[in-house]
Amino acid sequence: MLHRVAYDALESRFRTQYFNSIIGPKNVCLIGTKDHEQRTNLAIFNSLVHLGSNPPLLGLVFRPDSVERHTYENILSTKEFTVNLIHASDIAAAHQTAARYPRSQSEFEATELHPVYVEGFHAPKVGSAPVAMGLHFRENVSLPINGTNLVIGEVQWIEYPEEIIAPDGFADLTKAGIVGCIGLDAYTQGSILQRFEYAKPDLPPRIKK
Repeated sequence: MLHRVAYDALESRFRTQYFNSIIGPKNVCLIGTKDHEQRTNLAIFNSLVHLGSNPPLLGLVFRPDSVERHTYENILSTKEFTVNLIHASDIAAAHQTAARYPRSQSEFEATELHPVYVEGFHAPKVGSAPVAMGLHFRENVSLPINGTNLVIGEVQWIEYPEEIIAPDGFADLTKAGIVGCIGLDAYTQGSILQRFEYAKPDLPPRIKK
């Protein structure tokens, strides 16, 4: 057991890696933006949060503004961004977008990931992303407890292969080769163990057929 006093005493980089990984697998995605000077930006995030389905809202947690945050600044300025789920074949390129490139250098070009545009939408999506979404900025919530910011966007469009959608609306991302992550540098690819019917207090767990 690791108590809080011992946790606080851990070496900084070890502590960051430890806490990012001990909470388990997470979503991982690429966020695409473009500023008003037409400079594109692409960055990997593992902080994507589902906030509600009606309206369709997603949140992204941004670390404190101790350095330039090109993605954060572009979203606040242009009000549009894309969320791109990552295919297993793109994990090396996706991981490389975490490098601190200057604002003048596009991560799309640096990693050879191809930007594609949806008509009428300012921000580019990743051409090879099996699932991509275009979002409009709705709210920026500052979290004084640690200086982070929760950026909330409303989904305007979603692109995906039709075959991953089940008759009940369930999106089986395992069919699309989507990856997740553990910590800051380990990428995973899961499988569905079982789906269950909606849980009710007067019935035992029921396997979905």
